[in-house]
This record gives sequence, structure tokens and C-alpha cells, in this order.
Amino acid sequence: MKAPTHRRAGPISSPRAEVCAVDVGSSGVTSADVVAVARADAVVRLTKDALGAMATSRAAVEWLADAPEPTYGISTGFGALATRHVPPELREDLQSSLIRSHAAGMGPPVEREVVRALMFLRVKTLASGRTGARPLLAETFARMLNAGITPLVPEQGSLGCSGDLAPLAHCALVMMGEGEVVSADGAVRVPATDALAAAGIAPVRLHAKEGLALVNGTDGMLGMLVLAISDLALLCATADVTAAMSVEALLGTDQAFRPELHAPLRPHPGQAVSADNMFRVMANSAIVASHRIGDPRVQDAYSCRCAPQVTGAVRDTVSYAAQVAEHELAATIDNPVVLESGEVTSNGNFHGAPLGYVMDFLAIAAADLGSISERRTDRLLDSTRSHGLPPFLAADPGVDSGLMIAQYTQAAMVSENKRLASPASVDSIPTSAMQEDHVSMGWSAGRKLRRSIRNLRRILAVELVAAARGLELRAPLAPAPATGAVVAALRERVPGMGRDRFTSPELVAAEAFVAAGAVVEAAASAAGPIR
Repeated sequence: MKAPTHRRAGPISSPRAEVCAVDVGSSGVTSADVVAVARADAVVRLTKDALGAMATSRAAVEWLADAPEPTYGISTGFGALATRHVPPELREDLQSSLIRSHAAGMGPPVEREVVRALMFLRVKTLASGRTGARPLLAETFARMLNAGITPLVPEQGSLGCSGDLAPLAHCALVMMGEGEVVSADGAVRVPATDALAAAGIAPVRLHAKEGLALVNGTDGMLGMLVLAISDLALLCATADVTAAMSVEALLGTDQAFRPELHAPLRPHPGQAVSADNMFRVMANSAIVASHRIGDPRVQDAYSCRCAPQVTGAVRDTVSYAAQVAEHELAATIDNPVVLESGEVTSNGNFHGAPLGYVMDFLAIAAADLGSISERRTDRLLDSTRSHGLPPFLAADPGVDSGLMIAQYTQAAMVSENKRLASPASVDSIPTSAMQEDHVSMGWSAGRKLRRSIRNLRRILAVELVAAARGLELRAPLAPAPATGAVVAALRERVPGMGRDRFTSPELVAAEAFVAAGAVVEAAASAAGPIR
């Protein structure tokens, strides 16, 4: 991997059109808002309501800062050092020292979309008026987001308790005019002071409590969860289509997906949705009709017949995770926090257990969805079980290997996802002189979930390539209009049957096709909405 280059230059931002704007008030944001800012560079705007709420809570903090009695985070040290009463003349140094010391991450940079989600969610929390920070901090983060400035946040450093301390500190460091900023592709690094200057943003000098207000949150974990939910929703719909294509190519039946066999008999919501998708995608298939009468097989293999039950269970897991995300989006995570009465008090809301648990749950679901997809792919490639398809879908078996090694690659990712399904949230390690003696490891759960989802996308891409070949090999019988539309759209990017050729670029192109939502879009053009 080529080492990143360093330069002192203009702002690090990505070209974008302002397709939408997100207004941040004192009452929270939605998952759609997070995705829009993280992935579509939506413009962030603070409402008058948010600015007023921040000003009110700031007044309470400043009153306590002037009081003779010590208040945690305002006139004391932090964590295990909270017993130190810090005199007024050192309190600004206290806040900046907190950020510098906590920006202690290591490892490769975190993805741009994760950093943007993290920053936006911190803006959301600041805007609640419960952190006691000046409006200037939320305004500066919003301006950084709108200028496309992405702080360099190393991957390792968060234990998911006391919030995502190190990742958030790296972002706060850039707000102070220190640290580094990375380009959209991560290849170029620029000193923060240069990037801020080029965008016309003045570095912020932190006042009492503001260091804690910038780092004591679950924003990284929540950002990764929200993005994962969005990705998995698309991949579940994609899996319904690729499964239908595989069943059709394997001369399977669509009768197991009839609606009367699902909601009335086993009312899991996700199962009914997946079965409905598959049934409609396979509708009017000449391939299916060709063996509807006289087929000696009583039923299909589980990887085909039980596809709605598995993908549906993944859907229901995603739905549960979305409920947890919505609760967290409505939360205000900081310690100490400013109550409506003006009281500033400590709490433990920064613990990431709710987020870590569901991200581990999603990793388990993603692993199983990839596993059943690989089983269908293997069946398509095995001439003893594919009902007339050539070995490995090769043009000239024996001379050509077809998709043999593509399935190896798929199998390797399936096995990796099984390892990644081992939960991070069952682990804990004490830190901060045993003050923080139980941690969530939610950040680690989020990091491995992102890798699981990336693998799942590629696993489905391999099944797509194999199923498309299988359908074409059933000619002159025509596939269903929906599956035929998917094959036709795929062929604009990935060639069809032929002698062996360099396979990797075609699989990469199929992955991009899946990621763009093109599988679902093509199927929907003939079958109606794929939910």
C-alpha cells in the first residue's frame, strides 16, 4: 500500500453538489440525516432553537465555573484525576490538555463516512443544549463538515466507554487547529491549521467543560451502526433477488414462496417480506414453468427453499437494531450533563453496551446470510447437483475452470465472516486506574461489522455472477422478466459466458453493481418495489 503523502496546501474537501441540507435542532436528528451527511455531503445547519438551548446551558456552566465549590469536568481533573481542583487560570489549559492527551489513537485512518457521521452526531449532541458548550463549537464542527474537512482519526483507540474518547479527541484536535486532515481518498494529509485557514475557519480555544463536551459520546459507535443498518437493508433486498435467480437457474420451484405459506403460518415480518420479493421476482418465468409438471423432485435444498426464513431473520435483526439506533439518536450523551433545571451532574450514559450488543448481533446475521448465499453458489457450480449446468459454469470444462476460484474467494469471505461474528461486546478490560473498570468494546464491534458487511456485499456479488450465467445457460427458455432485467443490466458491466478470462475485475464490477443498488433497481423495474 502506498504511504500517504504530506503537503501544506489548500482545503481537503471532496467535490460535491449541495443536493440537500439537514437542520439540526435541540431535539435530535434521524438516521436518514446521518446517512445524508456522512455519504451525500448534505449541508449542516443549526436552528435558532439549538443556538438558544446551547446559550442557556452555557450560562449554567459559567456560573458553576465561577463558584468556589469544585464541579467535575468544569473545575476538576478527569477520570481517575477528578479529585484535583483546578484553579481558574489553568482551566483553559485543562480542556486543551484533555484533547491533546486523548488524541492517542493508532492504526490506519477511519473511513471518511464514519468520521463525518461521528462529527455530525457530536453536533447533534452539542445542539441539544445539555452539554454546556458554547454555540461556537457546534457551529465550527458544522462549518468543517460543510467545507469537506475530515480529521484524521486512527482506527484503534476506543473501548466504547466514556464514549469514543480517542476518535472524538482527534476531531476536536482539528477544531483547535492541531492534528491532521485527510483527503476524501485518504491519500493526502494536510496540517489542520492549513485546512482550517483555507476554509476561512478560525481555530477554537476551549473554555471550561468544553473538552469533555467534545469527547464524551457514543457518536462513532452510533455512526457505524446507522451506516450498517442502511447497508444491510439494501443487501437483504439484494439477497432476495440473487436467491431467486439461483433458485430459478437450479430449476427450483417458486411455490415455497407463496404468501399463504408465510405470514399466516409463521408471522415473522421479515420472512413475509423476503418471500414476497422472491415470489414476485420469479413470476412468469419460462424456466420455472418448464418443470412445474413432471418434476420428480419433491422439494428443493434448504439453501433455496429456506432463503426467506434466513434473509427474513436478518431483516428482523436489522429492524431491532434500527430501534436501538433511534433511541440513541434521541439521546444526549455527555458527562457531566446539564439538566433542564440547570443542574450539572455526572452519569454513565456514555457506556456503549446497547450499541455494541446490536452490532455484534448484526455481524452474526450478516455471517449467516453470506453462508447461505455461498451454498447456493456452490450448488450452481456442482454439475452433480445443478440439474444440467456444466461443471463450474465453464465454457469448456476441463480446459476452462469457469467460476471455480470465484467460489473459493466467496468461501474465504464466508469463513472470515464467521470469525468476525465472534462478539466483541462480551469482552471488557479495565482502564484509568480501575475507574473505568467495565467497558463495552462497542467501537470494536462496529469496526468488525463494517468488514463483515463489505464481505457480504462481495459474497452476494459472486452469487449474482454465477446465477446470471446459470440463467443464460437455460436458453432458449426465458427467465422471469425481473431476473432477466437483472441479467441484462449486469451485462452492461460484466460479460457473460465465454472462455476463461481475468476474473477479478469482473467480480469487482459486480460488487460495484450490488453496492449501487442496481440489482434491486433492475428487478423492481419488472417485479415492482423490492422492499
